[in-house]
Amino acid sequence: MERPIYDSFEKPPYDFADEESAVSDCESGVSGGETAFDEGGDLIQSRFVRGLGSQGLKPEVVAVRRNGCSSVMARARIHSFQIFERAVAKLCGGNANVNYAWYGASGKEEIADIIQHGFGHAHCHGLRLSPEDSPLESVKSSVVDKDGLRHLLLCRVILGRTEVVPRGSNQCRSSSEGYDSGVDSISDPKEYVIWCNHINTHVLPEYVLSFRLPSLKGHVKIGEPLRPSSPWMPFPTLISVLSKILPPPDIAFIAKFHKDYREKRISRHELIQKVRLIAGDKLLVSVIKSFRTKKIPASFKQTR
Repeated sequence: MERPIYDSFEKPPYDFADEESAVSDCESGVSGGETAFDEGGDLIQSRFVRGLGSQGLKPEVVAVRRNGCSSVMARARIHSFQIFERAVAKLCGGNANVNYAWYGASGKEEIADIIQHGFGHAHCHGLRLSPEDSPLESVKSSVVDKDGLRHLLLCRVILGRTEVVPRGSNQCRSSSEGYDSGVDSISDPKEYVIWCNHINTHVLPEYVLSFRLPSLKGHVKIGEPLRPSSPWMPFPTLISVLSKILPPPDIAFIAKFHKDYREKRISRHELIQKVRLIAGDKLLVSVIKSFRTKKIPASFKQTR
């Protein structure tokens, strides 16, 4: 029996899950109507469409669902978020710097897992999110499912005091106790970085947005994954090369995800997304290019 897609999200009059699927713990108060837009969904949709429209992209939003948070654990997460928000505000002169941000999911299953268990160990170098008005990077990280849909989580995020963290950086914690999170730019951020020790206390998923995005000539092919397991870079070889660059805990995670893929526990798309999150696109591109010339760039060699 297929598992419900959004176990803790309020249902519209119809659901993506099979009719025989188990009932969600958050039954919707919505009745009648023909759309899957919850209260506030129109505003979220318009801001999302406007954010991609500035890049010349025209998404078709299919559904916006609100996290009902009716389970005991969900309410506990809200309470925890509020406690940390007050604590950060106290340290920041009364302002915890709370913003909304997008997370690009690798599929419906990942969303269900995040809602039920929180964000996982794949984000050991920090959770990358996009500001609400600039969703493009999270859209790039999302993966098309069998129905042609992509899914983003809109989360409330405690940023606190931010520091600049360049994109592609392998930094895995704040540079000092004086910072709570990272941004790629102080004046015009396009990426937020929430460190791994904060991802389940400083990030609260509130909505899931499902959409289609037609391929447009002249634009980056959104969501096209790197292909480290292609014939010219076998995945075991990639792991071997990365083991000379990344710390052992990162390699252990990558090896585990590869094992899960071989045992059909996760999809190929999920495997690639997880490796991208751990290693970073900049490093992967450099390693794959270097493999073709049989040379690892000195700048990426492990120094410890």
